[in-house]
Order: sequence, then structure tokens, then C-alpha cells
Amino acid sequence: MGKRTRIINEPSDIVPLLRAFGSANHKKVFDSLQNDWKTEEEIEKEVGFNSHESLDILKKSGFVESKWRMPQPGKTPEKEYHSSYSRVQVNFQCSVEDLSDMIMVTFKSDSEIRDYLEIIEKEVKAGNQSMNGLQRVVDKSIMFIRAVARRSNILSVKGQRIEMFGETE
Repeated sequence: MGKRTRIINEPSDIVPLLRAFGSANHKKVFDSLQNDWKTEEEIEKEVGFNSHESLDILKKSGFVESKWRMPQPGKTPEKEYHSSYSRVQVNFQCSVEDLSDMIMVTFKSDSEIRDYLEIIEKEVKAGNQSMNGLQRVVDKSIMFIRAVARRSNILSVKGQRIEMFGETE
């Protein structure tokens, strides 16, 4: 387990990847999950800090999977985590402008992209889920919109649409 290769064909998929491994804390959490399945409590004991944010970012990027640990009789089940991949293959082509948009969105603070996030979330909730429709409202490139959505905890990119995370057709 954990010896699979993550293939990235969509340029905006690099945003959560860079966010996950652009932080020493997130990398520490990922490293602790390379060999064994661990609960959040076990991870925190090993790394020495609250791992919840790191786990969220790693899950969103697809680098961590979870399952329920069977408890001792009379105890509550706990989620445990493990790294999904040990290699990455990046295979995409995009304009330098789009790449720079994605890198800027990746490393901007939450407050710097908050306005864009709020506009996109409001539009998606109102039913405007298509990239072209969002592009007209936000007045930014589709790649910029995809990158902002990939950074969000409640938005999910589905082909040429953006949905609220967890929504299905």
C-alpha cells in the first residue's frame, strides 16, 4: 500500500499538491502516514501539533485515504489515515499566464482570495456552476477560477462545472 503513482493531467490539480507540500507541517503529517494507518490522535502524538488542517489539505489533494478502525468492544470507532501515493507524475500543458495564476492562488493568503471565493460560492449556490458563466461574473480566467475552487474546502471542480463539495447529480 502507498506505492501507487498519482497522475496529474489537469493543471489546476497542482494547487492542492503545492499547498500540501509547501508546508513543513503538512509534509510531516504525510511522512508519518507513509508506512502505517494512524488515527488523528496517533498522528498528533508523533508530529507534536494539531494535524486536522494538514489532514484536510492532504485529503483534498487526494494524497491521504481514510477508513474506520474497528474498536475494542464497547469503544467508539475512530477514523484512521494512510498515504495513498508515494509518487507523482505530472503531465499537462498550459500557458505561462495560467500557470502563474495557479501559483499565485496557491501561495496567496486566505484573506487575499476570500473575495473571489465568496463570489464563486454565491454564484454556485445560485445555480451558476459552469466555468464560462463563472468566468463572466468573476472576470478572471477559467484556470484562475479552477485554482480558487481547488483551494476551497467547500467547492469541488467537476469537469467544466464547480459544485458545492459533496453534492451529486
